[in-house]
Amino acid sequence: MRFVDAVEIRKVLSFPLLIDAIEAAHRRPRIAVLDGCLGSEREFYFARSAVDRGRFMASKLITSFPANLDAGELPAVQAVCVLFDGTNGKPLAVLDGTEITYWRTAADSALGARLLAPPSPRTLLVVGAGEMSRWLVRAHRTVRPSLQQVLIWNRTPQRAADVAAALRQEGIAAEVTDDLDATIGSADIITTCTRAHTPLVKGAKLKPGVHLDLVGGYSAQTREADDDAVRRSLVFVDRRESAFDGVGDILQPIASGAIAESDVLGDLYDLISGSVAGRRTSDDITFFKNAGGGHFDLIAAETIFRHL
Repeated sequence: MRFVDAVEIRKVLSFPLLIDAIEAAHRRPRIAVLDGCLGSEREFYFARSAVDRGRFMASKLITSFPANLDAGELPAVQAVCVLFDGTNGKPLAVLDGTEITYWRTAADSALGARLLAPPSPRTLLVVGAGEMSRWLVRAHRTVRPSLQQVLIWNRTPQRAADVAAALRQEGIAAEVTDDLDATIGSADIITTCTRAHTPLVKGAKLKPGVHLDLVGGYSAQTREADDDAVRRSLVFVDRRESAFDGVGDILQPIASGAIAESDVLGDLYDLISGSVAGRRTSDDITFFKNAGGGHFDLIAAETIFRHL
């Protein structure tokens, strides 16, 4: 059994490789997924497991301690991932799950953008300046290289400034925006990764044709876009089962009557198989909820393992 740290993962993995691997996996039968969790929002522990029958099995063990961000020494989310041979049960590798989380979360969103976003967007708005923000920028620029301007908004402006400065060091034209509502109206793609309980993205501000990528809301209480946003949009999710299992950006607008469950048009399996159409016109607003799931961890772990 091999231990694979973040340094080794970065040597073998790239966004084009992982995004293509996730798309290919969604052309096969659905991967079985099971989640379990304990604790509260302050001290959260959960496990995500997946079985790709006859191929691989994997589990990721995750902790979430938001207060870590205040100390500035550790990320809020940390994890390890274990990969098994799906034909005989042999443990194959223990991988840095924190690193996998960054890669697979951003790649999930990027695949959604590849399938749904306008073909030649120029402006990307990033709402939230946590560790995921830079990864989301890199992934979206992989599938939409026409993106020339990146705007960062965060409740704490200094964090937004730090992220923008780090992106500029990578050669990306990034700057801070202080007026979220105004910037929402100018963006071609909006990606959000926050722990907000009150929606930050107001649907009334969205311009025709924008693609909305919601990453951060992970519980029934957290939510990043309001009822107007979901009501105006063609709504898609990465995996139906995950999105309907305690995700506020889907469950709350259904509960309020803004949309019906049937208004969630499809997930990545549906879009990739062609059983559901994505964007229909250039003015469509597309709404993609990145709810995650253990199958993304399995796909990432398999991809890494095959390229070691």
